[in-house]
Amino acid sequence: MAQIDNLPPLRDVIERHDLRAKKSLGQNFLLDLNLTCRIARAAGDLSNHTVIEVGPGPGGLTRALLHEGAKKVIAIEMDPRAMGALQEIADHYPGRLDIIQGDALKVDVTELAPEGPVRIVANLPYNVGTQLLLGWLEQDAWPPFYDSLTLMFQKEVAERITATEQDKAYGRLGVIAGWRTHADKLFDVSREAFSPPPKVTSSIVHLTPKSNPLPCKLRYLEKITAAAFGQRRKMLRQSLKSLGVDHLALLEEAGLLPTQRAETVPVDQFVSMANILARIKPD
Repeated sequence: MAQIDNLPPLRDVIERHDLRAKKSLGQNFLLDLNLTCRIARAAGDLSNHTVIEVGPGPGGLTRALLHEGAKKVIAIEMDPRAMGALQEIADHYPGRLDIIQGDALKVDVTELAPEGPVRIVANLPYNVGTQLLLGWLEQDAWPPFYDSLTLMFQKEVAERITATEQDKAYGRLGVIAGWRTHADKLFDVSREAFSPPPKVTSSIVHLTPKSNPLPCKLRYLEKITAAAFGQRRKMLRQSLKSLGVDHLALLEEAGLLPTQRAETVPVDQFVSMANILARIKPD
């Protein structure tokens, strides 16, 4: 397996630091440095950016990001066993890698690189990937603190993020991602690229924030999508009853038919329904 720097092969690093992947941490380590370089390049020109990486593990993607020219990488890792391996990378790239040991769900990433610009690039732990993404999509301030997100998910989750109306995978995640970003699935990553191999194929998703998404209060968009997709096989005249408003009038004002189902409704009409709900039933 090709090396991209003079650091030891990742398999040796994992063995030396006793970094066997833990299922409880959602760990599956990428060992192919050619592949991690491809992911780093998919994030675009990083030479003027600080890159925030979540879940670096033994540092395969971290090494690729630095090799591909990231100005700086801030790596957030929960597993204390990985600190030694990551410190070796920091020593190899002086001044360009900061390591934070902690839970990414509890770290305020908006404060990590106040001078920006920032891109987030990560092979996200499977068990918290969607939760992390929603946190980044649901920032109060918009445009957000980052220029783009280049993230790895299970293929099924990636398809939900990038789905649009009429797609089988279309749902709440696709609506929220489509409202605030341009989201694209770039390429798949086979199971064999990981140690240990997961049970599913993975995919790389690239999301770029829209500078001026349609105005909408997120909590109302979440209420509408929860109701609509909570009973996705039912028509909207049935699924939206749970909102506790005159849902038929809401649908009419939004330009939708009561007989439509949630998977046929484009993002802009979900936003329209959310705005109507905010007006007729404010918190």
